[in-house]
Amino acid sequence: MLCSLTLTSLICLYLRAIRRPWSTMKLWMMLLILLLHLVVCGSLPAPSKVSISSLNMEHTLSFLPGPGTPPDARFTVQVLRLRKSQWRLLAACAQLTAGQKCNLTRAFKDSYEQYQARVQAFTPSQTSNWTVTGVFLPLTDTVLGPPDVSLSGCGNCLLLRLEAPIAMEFSSTYRVHVQRTRDGVQFNLSLPYKEETVITYLQPGVEYCVTVSIWTSFNKNAVSSAPHCAFTSPPPSRSSYVVILGLLAAVCVLGLLLILLHFYGLQGFEVLRKCLPTTLSYILLPCQCGGGVPIEQSAQMSAVQHLKEGSADCLLTAHRLLRNASDGGEEIHGEGSEI
Repeated sequence: MLCSLTLTSLICLYLRAIRRPWSTMKLWMMLLILLLHLVVCGSLPAPSKVSISSLNMEHTLSFLPGPGTPPDARFTVQVLRLRKSQWRLLAACAQLTAGQKCNLTRAFKDSYEQYQARVQAFTPSQTSNWTVTGVFLPLTDTVLGPPDVSLSGCGNCLLLRLEAPIAMEFSSTYRVHVQRTRDGVQFNLSLPYKEETVITYLQPGVEYCVTVSIWTSFNKNAVSSAPHCAFTSPPPSRSSYVVILGLLAAVCVLGLLLILLHFYGLQGFEVLRKCLPTTLSYILLPCQCGGGVPIEQSAQMSAVQHLKEGSADCLLTAHRLLRNASDGGEEIHGEGSEI
């Protein structure tokens, strides 16, 4: 108001200094006062911090009111397609209040086109200057968010399931970062997009953590997923450890028993070897084995030969005497007497 009064006083002083018809001067004075009021005293502060953010091809315009903007001010948004060079008003963003955002996804529907946007503040009697954004290309300026990741074990491998955050209009690959939880050993993979991928050559029963991000040659604004961890196969439980320890203990006891049996078995065999020839000679002399073999001939034959050619009675008698000899009986009573 003070600015308008000051301008009016200056115009009146100027009109007094020149000689012209009052009606013409009055008209010019009113026009000048109105023009100066709109240009100098009546303009609103322009919006500030006007920017476009984009995630997975969802574009949003945000801004802040300029310093000194009245609370009842409204804001309007226009967009420009650089090929057409003509600003277009967005009906959905024609009456925004301070703090509201404008969705530009439909306005920027061509991913390969360049766009701009601008914002203006206005009241019923005043308007501000336009604040224009920089050039925006959806394909390269959007941020590619992480895919949905699902991870499960498959023995000595991991089954990785992916779901793209957007419908891919371009060729892309996935960068997979794999880290072993036990010791931190890690490696990277570049895989073409598939809903299911198998990561092989891993250790069974070990936990691995995987992070995934989208990678393209023309867009570097990719965000990695949160780590997803899984075991390649179920880890052994405590009961299995108990079973393994029990088996090891049983094997040790069995080995000890075999060693003891082997040691004492050799001693018994040695005693039997010393006693067997003498015993068999006494046994086989009175037996007419093999159908009446003479005694002189039997003395010249070995005990084993008599045993092979003897009858069942001779074998039974030999077995009885051998058992008595092992019990400590070293003397055979009555050579040639009946058994």
